[in-house]
Amino acid sequence: MTNSRLRKYTENLLQHADVVIDGDRPWDIQVKNKNLYRRVFMQGSLGFGEAYMDGWWDSESLDELISRLVKAQLDDRFKSIALMMTTLKAKLFNRQSAKRAYQVGEKHYDIGNDLYANMLDSRMIYSCGYWKEAQTLDEAQKNKLELTCKKLHLEKGQRVLDIGCGWGGSARYMAENYGVEVVGITISSEQAALAKENCRHLPIEILVKDYREMQGCFDRIVSIGMFEHVGYKNYRTYFKTIEKLLQDDGLFLLHTIGTNSPSEHTDPWIDRYIFPNGMLPSAQQVSSAFEDYFILEDWHNFGPDYDKTLLSWHKNFNNAWPEIKENYDDRFRRMWSYYLLASAGSFRARKNQLWQIVLSKQGLTDGYHFPR
Repeated sequence: MTNSRLRKYTENLLQHADVVIDGDRPWDIQVKNKNLYRRVFMQGSLGFGEAYMDGWWDSESLDELISRLVKAQLDDRFKSIALMMTTLKAKLFNRQSAKRAYQVGEKHYDIGNDLYANMLDSRMIYSCGYWKEAQTLDEAQKNKLELTCKKLHLEKGQRVLDIGCGWGGSARYMAENYGVEVVGITISSEQAALAKENCRHLPIEILVKDYREMQGCFDRIVSIGMFEHVGYKNYRTYFKTIEKLLQDDGLFLLHTIGTNSPSEHTDPWIDRYIFPNGMLPSAQQVSSAFEDYFILEDWHNFGPDYDKTLLSWHKNFNNAWPEIKENYDDRFRRMWSYYLLASAGSFRARKNQLWQIVLSKQGLTDGYHFPR
C-alpha cells in the first residue's frame, strides 16, 4: 500500500477521535515524515513512539492527542509484531523473576538522580499525588502521604516496611510525623544511596533488596508505585510474602496503577524505553491474588489525579532541561516528554486507574475507618 493510501486510511481512522493530520488545533498531529504511516502500521505503538522520538511527527498538545486516540480505542487497531512478541515473551517467561528484578532499577531508576530531583516534588515522591484541596505538586504529594498514613492507622513505635521506598520520601515522612521505625527496600542502587542521605539521623534503614528476599515481622507494610513491576506470574507470591511479613493484627496498603481489563504484558514502547518487564494489573488480577491471604478493608480510586501529577512532572522537566541537558541528549528529551504526556493522556481517558487498597489478615473487629 502506498504512503498516500496509508495516509487516507489513517485520516479516516482519526475521524473517530476528532483528530486531523496537519490540522490547526492543539491536539492535531503534524506529520514531518511521510513514512510515518507505514512505520505505525508495521510497528504499532512501538513505531508511533519511536517516530515521535525521531521527530517524524509532533503535536502541540500530545497529552490531549493521546487521550482522544485512547478514548476512540484506536490504540487497539494496530496489533504489531512487536506487540505479539511482547505478549509471547510474557506468556513463555517469568519476566519479573527474582533474577530479572533489578533490571528496571538499572534501566529506569538509576538513569540520574539529577533528573528526578528536578522533575519531582521536594520530597522526590515518584507516584500519583492526591490533589483534593491541593494547588501545587508539593501539596498533592504531602496530601497523599498523609492520606496513606491515616489509612494505615500509624502509631508511634510501630515498625513499618516500605516496599519500593524510592528516594526515602515516604519513609522520612512516616518517621518524622508518626514516630515509626521504617525499613525501606528498593531495587535501585542510585535510589538507595540518596535515600540513605535523605533519611540520615532517623530510625530508617534503607536496603537494596527484592521483596522476595525480605525477612522479619512488621506492624504495617506499605508499597507505593512498585506493584507495577511485580508481574502477573508473581502476584500470588507477592501477597504470600506480605502475609508472612505482616503481624496478625497489621495492615497493608497497596498503592498501584491499575487497568480496566486483565493483561499479561505492557505496551511494547513502554517495555523497551521506560519500564522493562513491567505490567499493569486489573482489579480482578489483584483481588484473586490476595484471596485466602487477606481481607479487603478499603479500595480507593483517584486515577484522574495522575493526569495532574504527570503534567506537573512534565512542566518541571521542561523547566529544568537547560540545567540537566548536558547529561542527556535531545532524543532522550523527546522520549521522556512522550512518556509523561502519553501517560497523562491515558489517565485522562480513564484507561488507567490509581488504586489505594487496604488489606488486613484477620479483619478489623470494629470495621475499618479513616478520616476522608
